[in-house]
This record gives sequence, C-alpha cells and structure tokens, in this order.
Amino acid sequence: MKKRHFLTAGAAMVGSAWLSPHLSRQANAMTTKKGPFSITKTEAEWRKILTPEQFEVLRKHGTERAGSSPLDHQFGKGTYHCAGCSLPLFASATKFNSGTGWPSFYAPLAGAIGTSVDKSFFATRIEVHCNRCGGHLGHVFDDGPQPTGKRYCMNGVALKFIPA
Repeated sequence: MKKRHFLTAGAAMVGSAWLSPHLSRQANAMTTKKGPFSITKTEAEWRKILTPEQFEVLRKHGTERAGSSPLDHQFGKGTYHCAGCSLPLFASATKFNSGTGWPSFYAPLAGAIGTSVDKSFFATRIEVHCNRCGGHLGHVFDDGPQPTGKRYCMNGVALKFIPA
C-alpha cells in the first residue's frame, strides 16, 4: 500500500470515529424525545437538577468511564432509582458483578425501563432508558446470568441507590 493511501485511509477512520458519537447522540436524542414520557423538562431545567456528569449521561447519551462508579461495588440491599426522576428501576437482588466496571443487573423492575436501538460507534446495541423521564441509563446485552441471560449494563451516575 502506498503511503498516500495509508494516510488517506487513516484520516477517514479517525474522522469517522470522531464524528460517530456526535451524529449518533443526535439521532438517539431524537429517538428519546419521541417517547410519551410523563416527566419532561427543558434542557435548562435538567441542567439545574442534574450534575454535569448526570446531564451528559442521562440527557446526552454519554457513558461514564468504566470503574468510576462506586455503585459498581455496592451490593447492599435496596433499590436503584433513576437519578433524573427517582423512578425505581432495579432491585439489589438482581445485581451481579459482571467485571465490566459498570453496575450490572439481570432484570429491571416491571415497567421501569424502555429500550430503543442504538447504532452508534459502528455497532447496533439496545439502549436502556427510564420509562418515566426518558433518561439514558445504559445498554442491555445477551451475556448475563440466568434466569434471564441479560446484562443490563448501567451507568452508575444515572442511578441512585436507596438502601432497604
């Protein structure tokens, strides 16, 4: 391969990688806005009640750094709620150590979450969002433990733990 082709291909890959999150976040935000959520707020209202990290994840479909959430190592009895609207999402009995660096669960509470297709980062994944406010929580994968075989890989900053 000629050096010129190598450089052109490399620049195209870097450009695509840089643009992908920006384009996919915009597409995801449009998907989430279509939902009939019972709690809706303006961007300014969300910014007033959420930390910058929570806003980036819940409202802009960001992802926290793996291993950064203390909730990944929280295994006490209680319930995990949406950090945006306090809807109960996951029971501590369904939490497991996935080794991924994010809090993981094998099942949500009934009626707590919604899902949509996320085609960002050159992959198709299933996004998980709060059923009440539409906040982005994380993604669900088919490599979890029984009885569901699901791994709900959640951003800890999108959750708050309420002890039993």
